[in-house]
Amino acid sequence: MIRFLQPWWLLAVLPALALAALYVWRQRRRRAYAMRFTNVDLLRTLAPKGLGWRRHVPAVAFLLCLLVLATALARPAIDTREPLERATVMLAIDVSLSMQADDVAPNRLEAAQEAAKQFVGELPQTYNLGLVSFAKAANVLVPPTKDRDAVTAAIDGLVLAEATATGEAVFTCLEAIRSVPADGAAGIPPARIVLLSDGFRTSGRSVEEAAAAAQAANVPVSTIAFGTDDGQVDIGGQLQRVPVDRMALAELAETTEGYFYEAASVSELKQVYQDMGSSIGFRTEPREITQWYAGLALLLALCAGATSLLWTSRLI
Repeated sequence: MIRFLQPWWLLAVLPALALAALYVWRQRRRRAYAMRFTNVDLLRTLAPKGLGWRRHVPAVAFLLCLLVLATALARPAIDTREPLERATVMLAIDVSLSMQADDVAPNRLEAAQEAAKQFVGELPQTYNLGLVSFAKAANVLVPPTKDRDAVTAAIDGLVLAEATATGEAVFTCLEAIRSVPADGAAGIPPARIVLLSDGFRTSGRSVEEAAAAAQAANVPVSTIAFGTDDGQVDIGGQLQRVPVDRMALAELAETTEGYFYEAASVSELKQVYQDMGSSIGFRTEPREITQWYAGLALLLALCAGATSLLWTSRLI
């Protein structure tokens, strides 16, 4: 089915129709005048013998050319079903104040940002990728998308805040995964969560609740721990120790059948999505066919010129 992306341009058809109407009126008037002309012998010398209906062909082809060109201005398109990969990976990055500790160079947050960007660069382009940041609460910064530049820009713009809501980060990622359109496919898409943190939840629902929810949704959570047991950070003018809660992060990964890393390399991160599988939906997209109309108009113009030269020795 053909539809028009800019239908208001169809108004351009009106001048072409007006010209066609003028041509018909002119031919009728010409015929009426010919009927009143009584000198038949002189009339035969003025009009080429045997041309008949052929004399209308160049004009009709030219008028059709104008109509097709005018229609092309409205950008005709046909709907096509495009396959759409629904598999989704959610990145969750801890932005709590403890992530400014410099026991990992240059500091925990920047190390996490670098690892996250490496992961973005390696993830297949067909997969959806989203980003969640979490401190006292968890927020979706980028919903699942195939726009890698948007995710990278959001990673670079992360800002530190108080508290650590690790459980809420997992729940927020699960909600984002459920928001991926079905597009004709059944169920939620195959998905993975990659959580980058230094652990020790201080806010929101527990890590155990989050692990149970992820397990029920069949969404593995892979965790990456940043920092050492000797990490310290200045909070409110006081130097506080911020050791890494490896046990909680490891248990979250183990319960959900994900992976736990302390220093994740690019090759290790590939394990996160290698067995994820696929879920193909379909999205209806308009495919513009203006070039078809332009080609038809060109053929009609050539037809008008060729028949006019052939039968009247004139170009239109």
